[in-house]
Amino acid sequence: NVVFILADDLGYGDFGAFNGGLSHTPALDALMRESVCLTQHYAASPVCNPSRASLMTGLHTGHAPVRANRVFKAKNTRFTEGGQFPLPAATITVAQLLQQRGYATACMGKWGMGQFDTSGSPLKKGFDHFFGYNCQGHAHSYFPEYLYTNDARIELPENAHGAQKTYAQNLIINDVLGWVRKQKDHPFFLFFPVTLPHGKYEIDDLGAYKDEPWTDTEKQYAAMVARLDSDVGRLLSLLKELDLDEHTLVLFAGDNGSAFDPNSPLGRRFNQSMGGKLRNFKRSLYEGGLRQAALARWPGTIPAGRVSDEPWAFWDFLPTAVELSGAKLPANFKPDGLSLVSCLKGGPAPKRDYFYWELHERKPIQAVRFGDWKAVRNNPAAPPELYDLATDAGETNNLAPRHPDLVAKAVRLMREAHVDDPNWPMKRTNQ
Repeated sequence: NVVFILADDLGYGDFGAFNGGLSHTPALDALMRESVCLTQHYAASPVCNPSRASLMTGLHTGHAPVRANRVFKAKNTRFTEGGQFPLPAATITVAQLLQQRGYATACMGKWGMGQFDTSGSPLKKGFDHFFGYNCQGHAHSYFPEYLYTNDARIELPENAHGAQKTYAQNLIINDVLGWVRKQKDHPFFLFFPVTLPHGKYEIDDLGAYKDEPWTDTEKQYAAMVARLDSDVGRLLSLLKELDLDEHTLVLFAGDNGSAFDPNSPLGRRFNQSMGGKLRNFKRSLYEGGLRQAALARWPGTIPAGRVSDEPWAFWDFLPTAVELSGAKLPANFKPDGLSLVSCLKGGPAPKRDYFYWELHERKPIQAVRFGDWKAVRNNPAAPPELYDLATDAGETNNLAPRHPDLVAKAVRLMREAHVDDPNWPMKRTNQ
């Protein structure tokens, strides 16, 4: 079985193990002790939709069909909310490959890759079952007036007119646990994209943080992280109860960097971006916008308590799941990612030429990592900045003037990695 738990906007320092126990995360801290901790996990994008699309498709954002958080409204639709730019009909997802292999498949939480009346519906992209929010804008409310089971709308009238009666995460985790119980006798793939702790910051119980002398936002955020932790703990406990531990790979990661500036009051309190050691935060292609810790747990197969500094990225998930499941890639499909099976089991990491990112929001921006060198270009008409991550993980010292040969290599790799797409034009000048 394969379980991928994806937290929304979780910061590097939100684990209690990373912030001196300030966050109450006993389940995540225990998961870390039972896992290999991958300290240089890279999200595919510093924002939600393209990062998830890359995770599902095995393609980095130079090739993926989604490269920004773009609102998309299907024509002649019965659905009232907007939705995001949908995965195209021809796009292959990891869920489809595992479904074809005979896996039961489900997604509970936040989808954000296409409304139900588009080609990007989760029900058209390999999932037998869906529960939660389709649109990421709708997912900003933790006390919504409705959710979806598959494509059927479930009304929550008790939350109408701003009332806060039913916390959506209560319904989502119950659906997750009920579905896993039903699948215990055959292989399954569970994609659990939790909405926590993304804003807006709402919680039905502040718990241990109720009386802390903090701002309301800080208390709510901390309680949301604690709630994420408790629900992860409930899922892991169920796997043990059903005797599925040794038959299940569990992966845990965040979808992008923290939403908070590491130098903001909340960022400093919870050690976001490792106390400011990583530069910037969400929506940036510096390390603070992309890099987190990720966990991989598989008792009896993955050595527990190991720490790996080998970098990996979301687009590695699809080939990893394909190798583990015995699924087959279509002859005309080549993912950008590489299988991590050997690395997870304690062997060497796969060799690769580079990691690449691009984002198309206010203006196109690009980044590439090759070895320990990282180049960031915040304007397609500007030369890249260049950093040595081995000695400068905070990206404070731009070495581009000293290494024109490496800058030229970075530019070449950026050109090589970007495939033009009319939806995501990269406006270039003479270089």
